[in-house]
Amino acid sequence: MRPATLFTGQFADIPLEDFCVKAKKWGYDGLELACWGDHVDVERAARDKDYARGRVELLAKHGLKVFSISNHLAGQLVCDPNNDARSDGFAPKELAGDAEAKRKWAIESMKNAARAAKNMGLKVVNGFTGSPIWHMLYSFPPASEAMIEDGFKRFADLWNPILDVFDECKVKFALEVHPTEIAYDIITARRALKAVKNRKAFGFNFDPSHLFWQMVSPAKFIMSFPDRIYHVHMKDAALTLDGESSILGSHLNFGTLGRGWDFRSVGRGGVNFEEIIRCLNAIGYTGPLSVEWEDAMMNREAGAAEACRFVKRIDFEKSDRVFDEAFG
Repeated sequence: MRPATLFTGQFADIPLEDFCVKAKKWGYDGLELACWGDHVDVERAARDKDYARGRVELLAKHGLKVFSISNHLAGQLVCDPNNDARSDGFAPKELAGDAEAKRKWAIESMKNAARAAKNMGLKVVNGFTGSPIWHMLYSFPPASEAMIEDGFKRFADLWNPILDVFDECKVKFALEVHPTEIAYDIITARRALKAVKNRKAFGFNFDPSHLFWQMVSPAKFIMSFPDRIYHVHMKDAALTLDGESSILGSHLNFGTLGRGWDFRSVGRGGVNFEEIIRCLNAIGYTGPLSVEWEDAMMNREAGAAEACRFVKRIDFEKSDRVFDEAFG
């Protein structure tokens, strides 16, 4: 059975050792460590092997393993325009308001994430890429094909030097395919791979929730990229379109009744996890099933505990035979 892990990003306000105690009590086998809060300092882990090993040893002390780290916030700033205050909180506060300074810091942070993962004995870093063309999603004012192609080229120009460091460290980067990223569905995921010439350092952190609410098939995504599923998030969402709201969110915050969709605790939304497990078995994925817990209307600790039970119940081993082989 695959290990059930929990992403710490939504719990980064809790000191890591305290959170280890909670996660073990809830039944998790390990943690996917966020690179914010006190969970992992990537700059320190990149240069200080004792600190890096100490993070792993801290989890082991509580009977937990770590399979990956995640640096979503820095990754977002690599390709984004960074031209308003929304992203200021993702970078050191002294860089607030300086788009290019935030980008330069983010690029180094992503390189350091690869070095940190190497020092921790890990093979995967999850995260975001940002996008220079997300604001062109709806083609008005009209966006030419040349503009879109330039956006993918800029993504490749910014990320290839980062991926060079990943190659040097023998670590893979797993993009969480997600609105606001260079890849947000199957078509754009293919185009992102093409932009970086299909280099093996670049793959995907499969998260069905972001596909589901866009009405993209999570199962088809897995089968479209069988050799690029480097990590898996277990995360759920619900479509709640009521004839008034739209799939675009209506400028209503998460947890607001009336939104056209929202994240739900794992097992409480509309994602077909049964089919996902079958597809993961089909491609031979043996890595962790990592709960990214988000549900703005539910207590997070109760939800995380429930999600662990759900993941362990829904997972199953691939058969080594066809059932009717026993007939003859």
